[in-house]
Amino acid sequence: MLKYIFKRIIMMIPVMLGVTFITFSMMYFSPGETADYILGELATEEDKALFNEQNGLNRPFIVQYVSYVANAVTGDFGISYATRQPVMKEIMSAFPTTMKLSLWAEVFAIVIGVTLGVVSAVKQYSFLDNATRMFAMVGVSLPSFWEGLMLIILFSVILGWLPPSGLSSWKHWILPAFTLSTWGLAACMRMTRSSMLEAIREDYVRTARAKGQSEFVVVMKHAFRNAVLPIITVAGTDFAKLLGGAAVIETVFSINGIGKMIVDGINTKNAPLVQGGILFVAIAMSLINLMIDIIYAFVDPRIRSQYVSGKKKAPRKEKVS
Repeated sequence: MLKYIFKRIIMMIPVMLGVTFITFSMMYFSPGETADYILGELATEEDKALFNEQNGLNRPFIVQYVSYVANAVTGDFGISYATRQPVMKEIMSAFPTTMKLSLWAEVFAIVIGVTLGVVSAVKQYSFLDNATRMFAMVGVSLPSFWEGLMLIILFSVILGWLPPSGLSSWKHWILPAFTLSTWGLAACMRMTRSSMLEAIREDYVRTARAKGQSEFVVVMKHAFRNAVLPIITVAGTDFAKLLGGAAVIETVFSINGIGKMIVDGINTKNAPLVQGGILFVAIAMSLINLMIDIIYAFVDPRIRSQYVSGKKKAPRKEKVS
């Protein structure tokens, strides 16, 4: 098992290099000069030349990229052009907000999605099943920014029940967390329904019913327990997507998380802030995917039994008589 984890960590290296190269290239070749965004329209050519020299922006592309990667390996993502603060410091101050928002969204997605998926599978082809499937279809189709704006108009402007922005109380988390969770909720519900429909048709479920066990025990202990593996995969990958997709929601609801930080950095061409934020999110997503695979191995004995002391078990040979 340890060997498997080590291999997955090694595989993250080319992925991170690809992320840094694409992000660095997009920021480098994007239109406009960084000095114009940071110094403003009143800056002279001498001021711009001094700014480029101080930040190494007058060096060739490959030299800048190699220097950035070498520093990033040590955890140094550079200095923000706007605030002159270390990028890592700004990331660590914004990331907890994004993580908390993603966790709340994941809770909504799992609790509501799994519940609706189980009920939909048990009540297949009923009115509730059709309504749930329609809700899932709408959920995966709605643009998150449009949904967020509509929820603000309905619950904040018209009804006045929930605040439209900020994070000063628990009520402020409801709208952005639900908006962020909508796609994952629909995906989790559809996967739960599909896995449960497959599980409840198995022989062991019919055997459990024949033994006289209650329907709740049959559904939750026997069917759901064997249908949970695909749900773990969907929930885990959805959480990784939430971290990367929170930028739109944070911008709509004016939440100072890492997503909004990256968007603000793009608007001002603050390359170190954008590159550091995207690289940090990519590392977090890769680690989450690694944790999903480890959880998968612990939940499913068939996967866990393939690894003994870090080595994959060899198939047992039959004796020839």
